Amino acid sequence: MTNPVVSELLSRSNRLGADPRNTNYAGGNTSAKGTETDPVTGRPVELLWVKGSGGDLGTLAEAGLAVLRLDRLRSLVDVYPGVEREDEMVAAFDFCLHGRGGAAPSIDTAMHGLVDAAHVDHLHPDSGIALATAADGEALTRECFGDRVVWVPWRRPGFQLGLDIAAIKEKNPQAVGCILGGHGITAWGATSEEAEANSLEIIRTAERFLAEKGKAEPFGAVVPGFEALPPAERRHRAAVLAPVIRGLASTDRPQVGHLTDSDVVLEFLSREELQRLAALGTSCPDHFLRTKVRPMVVDLPASAPVEDVVARLKELHEEYRAEYAAYYERHATPDSPAMRGADPAIVLVPGVGMFSFGANKQTARVAGEFYVNAVNVMRGAESVSTYAPIDESEKFRIEYWALEEAKLQRMPEPKPLASRVALVTGAASGIGKAIAERLASEGACVVVADLDLAKATDAAAGIGNADVAIGVAADVSDAEAVAEAFRAAVLAFGGVDLVVNNAGLSISKPLLETTEQDWDLQHDVMAKGSFLVSREAARIMIEQGMGGDVVYISSKNAVFAGPSNIAYSSTKADQAHQVRLLAAELGEHQIRVNGINPDGVVRGSGIFAGGWGAKRAAVYGVPEEELGQFYAQRTLLKREVLPEHVADAVFALTGGELSRTTGLHVPVDSGVAAAFLR
Repeated sequence: MTNPVVSELLSRSNRLGADPRNTNYAGGNTSAKGTETDPVTGRPVELLWVKGSGGDLGTLAEAGLAVLRLDRLRSLVDVYPGVEREDEMVAAFDFCLHGRGGAAPSIDTAMHGLVDAAHVDHLHPDSGIALATAADGEALTRECFGDRVVWVPWRRPGFQLGLDIAAIKEKNPQAVGCILGGHGITAWGATSEEAEANSLEIIRTAERFLAEKGKAEPFGAVVPGFEALPPAERRHRAAVLAPVIRGLASTDRPQVGHLTDSDVVLEFLSREELQRLAALGTSCPDHFLRTKVRPMVVDLPASAPVEDVVARLKELHEEYRAEYAAYYERHATPDSPAMRGADPAIVLVPGVGMFSFGANKQTARVAGEFYVNAVNVMRGAESVSTYAPIDESEKFRIEYWALEEAKLQRMPEPKPLASRVALVTGAASGIGKAIAERLASEGACVVVADLDLAKATDAAAGIGNADVAIGVAADVSDAEAVAEAFRAAVLAFGGVDLVVNNAGLSISKPLLETTEQDWDLQHDVMAKGSFLVSREAARIMIEQGMGGDVVYISSKNAVFAGPSNIAYSSTKADQAHQVRLLAAELGEHQIRVNGINPDGVVRGSGIFAGGWGAKRAAVYGVPEEELGQFYAQRTLLKREVLPEHVADAVFALTGGELSRTTGLHVPVDSGVAAAFLR
């Protein structure tokens, strides 16, 4: 980076974006105008640096800026065909770009380029949008700011809005910014410091105005029975309801879920104005593009029996889908994009919290964050006036905007396991860790379950942040511990789709040296443990109604009779038959159950490192460090098996190419003829 203007812009953007009071995630944009030397002519050229489409201010870097020649951008005014064809101007921005690379210009580029100020900020603060969505927002803006901030009536973002704001600034030289009706704020300044100061002045002044002028309970009184449940009860009920809600929200396409049970949400859900305000939907385009026009709201008290809530959820979902389809039909034109799906993105359950959904965890989480923004906006608007979001028809124009459709079409193809939630037992090391890493690399959200919580957490952190992987404690031999691990999974991601029974251990002893404790321990972990994990997984998958996969990491020893291995091999045979039994039982629910029979996985294996390797090496009379190669040399392929090879097989079974396969055992042993399945 060589231009100080760019450095100032990025610093300002990161400061503004780091505070959620100023703008929402990936919302708003900032810009700066300055001069550089044109490498072609050697002469100074005026440029506009502006946050590109889809970026986030809090993490904005130079690569996220679009760079345009200011003279060419402003020349577009001369060829502007009018508001009916303003969308054509977005393509024209490409002909104004300077140099190679950089981000794609956003729809708000015109606002930044046409406003006669060196630095411009367009933000979505809750306080500013509260005034922007108040029924008498124009008068409130005047009362709050005097003539320092000017009201701009609602207009869809685009070239015309840029012209409008430029004209307003020119007519109001005393103004430091404006409130955009139904939308947000824009501020400007001659320097980066001045623009930032003006943005913060608007935001903080609006906050003080709402705090001083607003009434205490804008959402009305608490409705008896709709208060927040105690934390433990709330968590348990959320875990019970989450798979059901996720299944409903995934009727058109699979979704990942996120739970928000903050005080802000729970308080809103307990009040008498909940239904009226929720029905009005959100207003700021950034909000409703992620939350849909309105949420689905459960209308039962928090203490209602779970079965009644589930039944009501299904009724409300049918009503929601019918209403959304009617909304689409009311406003669609012959050239509108096809309806993208009629399921809710936000589901509100009084006493429990808000369930939000998206194609991945980050999208689901951000959708929830945006609805929290909307709640704050509604509170502010209702405290000083009446909440009056933009018209439904305007929401449709943006939701099904050709430019928004083009943006969606530019998104990369999803990975094979995108939107799937996987839970892998014994995943803090060895084969389980390799499986968890592979599933995450293919797009899955992963729950790393292990007896050692610290190791599970570390392994999850090595895979990614909490939007990608979490670690949970799981003693698979304990039914309640298994249930708690699955509760953590559904609270983190909404449900579970793919479970890998990998937890295991081995004690290598001849029959006469094998104790009852040796036998019970291995059967408790692998035979009983797999049963408990599969039972809990099946319950959740059946409630979701989305099908699923259960994979058993069994062993070559499930079918091969080796020496000094009675307890381990017997429990592996038990696991192998569980695969066949559950495949037969769960097929009607579209749950596929398959197994993998590895052998000789020495390097990276937790079992072998825990003493099993030394004992097997002693049985075969080879040094422990040569055990892997010993196993390899007795195979048909003469190749060592590693944990990632088992992970490859898990992905092959679950990645979508074998969708009609269940009850299968896949050998991953480099070819052991004695273990061929017959």
